[in-house]
Amino acid sequence: MRQFIVVGHDAPTTADFSLDALASEAGRMDLLARCLNAAFLASYGLREDVRVHLVLADEYTVTVDGSEVRNLHPDERSIAALVRNALDHRENAIGHMPAEASPGVSIRRFGFETILDECAREGTIVQLHEDGEPLADAEVPENPVFVLSDHNDFTDEEEALLSEAADMRVRLGPQILHADHSITVAHHFLDTAGYREF
Repeated sequence: MRQFIVVGHDAPTTADFSLDALASEAGRMDLLARCLNAAFLASYGLREDVRVHLVLADEYTVTVDGSEVRNLHPDERSIAALVRNALDHRENAIGHMPAEASPGVSIRRFGFETILDECAREGTIVQLHEDGEPLADAEVPENPVFVLSDHNDFTDEEEALLSEAADMRVRLGPQILHADHSITVAHHFLDTAGYREF
């Protein structure tokens, strides 16, 4: 299983946002939609061994499971509609119990620290950092959990939590990439067993 935690600092926490203004009026929901696109969609198929957790303003976590999700189309608008639908079910999320919004899409009432702790029990937490070990030199982690931020840097508190939880600290290359591009690079690294099998 491959997992990605994507922190959306400015993301909406209600379903009251327009699908026609994802970049300007929906807390960069366009970027979060592109992260889901990069995580799940391959040419002519869907990656079923992937799970993505979108942390929305540190209040809610929307989880999308590739083995169960339906109607995940490549355009940002329809992907954002899946997230908006999840937010429409937020009142049904009680404590840490998830509310299923649609097949493979659920929402829970907690933020970054809780999902990080949960994923740390299931896999290898991989911190992407400009001072980390070059990805090409790193061992392929078992059940990796890549942790990314949206267009904002991690807060000091998030950075401290991540530094404590991380099993690996890697950099993808000499340039800092957008979160969705980072997901694509991480997939390529894993698909090729650490750039060793093509």
